Amino acid sequence: MPIKKDENGTRWVEMNLIVPGTPEQVWQAIATGPGYAAWFTPATIEERVGGAIRFDMGENGESRGEVTAWEPPLRFGYVERDWAEGAPPLATEITVTAKSGGRCLVRMVHSLFASTDEWDDQMEGFEGGWPAFFEVLRLYLSHFAGMEAAVASAMTRFEAPQLEVWKRMTERLGLAGVDAGERRTTPQTPERLSAIVERMEQDNRQRYVLLRLTEPTPGIALLGTYGVDNAVNASLAFYLYGEEAGARAAASEPAWRDWLAKLVTP
Repeated sequence: MPIKKDENGTRWVEMNLIVPGTPEQVWQAIATGPGYAAWFTPATIEERVGGAIRFDMGENGESRGEVTAWEPPLRFGYVERDWAEGAPPLATEITVTAKSGGRCLVRMVHSLFASTDEWDDQMEGFEGGWPAFFEVLRLYLSHFAGMEAAVASAMTRFEAPQLEVWKRMTERLGLAGVDAGERRTTPQTPERLSAIVERMEQDNRQRYVLLRLTEPTPGIALLGTYGVDNAVNASLAFYLYGEEAGARAAASEPAWRDWLAKLVTP
């Protein structure tokens, strides 16, 4: 969907998705710190208008903002004033609407005020980056809603063609050529994973595979590559659930970071 603009200079992109669950279950996932860790990234949120919000982006630093709308379980908004150097404030609003069949419509809108198209590429990047995480959100609400969650993640930038990095990643994990619905077990590199392939996506800019983990612990793995100019960002994110999720994520993350850093060797 292209960037929308009005005569006052406001620019926005909007995304809609249908997810399973009650409005209360969806709200817990999209408007609380523990909820975000279950499908996106660790976060802390002061649950009130004017409250502080912080997203821990790992190797990419952090993003801070302020809660601007707090109407549980239907409407949540926040503004990030320093999301990019020299950029105008970025406002985000998320609404939840109950639908039939135990489902909800989630609508996310990113907007900013700008008199030029200087920030349009970044806005389009938001629109392209969210769908993979939305798939994680759907899986979380389908299979793990309300469980304790922790995330282990790693990202490395390579000066190499995206397709080359993607092939190397999937071959070393035993995931080359997989199809949705298949069951796969990866080599011990560095941790053996047993999983059901939930989704595969590939285009000229990004590629990812989404796995629902059964071993060594219940969870979701999002593994992918994203082309940036003449380089590529390769990333791994493991969303783990249950009482031992935090300890297991802390133990796994250093090993996977080391594995990813050595994925493309001279």
